[in-house]
Amino acid sequence: MSRTETPRRGSRPGRAGIRDVAAAAGVSITTVSDALNGKGRLPDATRSHVREVADRLGYRPSAAARTLRTGKSGLIGLTVTTYGDEPFTFTEFAYFAEMARAATSAALARGYALVILPASSRHSPFDVWQNVALDGTVVIDPSDDDQVVTELMRQGLPVVSDGRPSGDLPVTAWVDNDHEAAVLELLDHLADAGARRIGLLTGTTTDTYTRLSTTAYLRWCERVGQDPVYESYPAHDPCAGAVAADRLLARPDRPDAVYGLFDPNGTDLLAAARRYGLRVPEDLLLVCCSESTVYASTEPPITTLSLKPRRIGTAVVQLLIDAIEGLNTGQPVEQVIPTELIIRTSSQRRPPRTTVSAPRSPSGD
Repeated sequence: MSRTETPRRGSRPGRAGIRDVAAAAGVSITTVSDALNGKGRLPDATRSHVREVADRLGYRPSAAARTLRTGKSGLIGLTVTTYGDEPFTFTEFAYFAEMARAATSAALARGYALVILPASSRHSPFDVWQNVALDGTVVIDPSDDDQVVTELMRQGLPVVSDGRPSGDLPVTAWVDNDHEAAVLELLDHLADAGARRIGLLTGTTTDTYTRLSTTAYLRWCERVGQDPVYESYPAHDPCAGAVAADRLLARPDRPDAVYGLFDPNGTDLLAAARRYGLRVPEDLLLVCCSESTVYASTEPPITTLSLKPRRIGTAVVQLLIDAIEGLNTGQPVEQVIPTELIIRTSSQRRPPRTTVSAPRSPSGD
């Protein structure tokens, strides 16, 4: 563009506008708008073509223009209402950090910005939230009778839950793992590795993840004829987790394998095992649910259950934005994301050493 040329209104130098996308895709501006917003009756091929062109040109919808056009702010919230007395305790855990990163990217790809909101405050969380004009909210691991979810839905805001809601808790949609199947798989893995008394570190909260995982453990114990061996603690308190790990390994019916439901449990159990002179994996097999890469380099490396938070973060945002833009049928939407057991040394019993003697020389040599 020459110095005397007047730039188009609403465009920035180096930034593609909706007119640029329409010209490059060979379609109208209305078609571009419908394709990117998921509206209109467009062929799938046209919608995909427009989105590919928009991505190639680096086009992002104008939030200000959309607000004027639709009355939407372009802001969606994300929070955890179950864990922690401090507002942002949950951000310290690898699961939530990965989930939030994926959710942020998914939101930006559809022209929205993600706002991470405090889990709690000294006053009602709505004292903080009322200053943020949200189009909808993602809530991670809501508890039974979650007042935040209930109030948001009462206000007419769509709410998508990361975690299957229990009871009559109203949500627009939810995304979760099959926690029962995941726990049964890892317990069978430990049993196959030689464990005869498997213990559990679990939480005291009423969120679905904790409840379903603990219930699956108890049912597995009943199925195989093992007495349950478990300790519960407030999952948001790291000191309580270390104490619970110590209690579990100090029991007279001490387990020979343990599954910890929460991120710090692997290091807590490893430290407790060392205090009691237990070798991992020879004396004690360990598995914990975590997304942290630290467990690949502990001594020994610890087996972890991954809940795939990146996939969940992307899915919850897509469902929430679909609800905001009226793209779903109005019925609750449910998605189940598969888990992955990442097997490392801590859950594999080492075979006993055998001494192989050199073959004897033939007689007379």
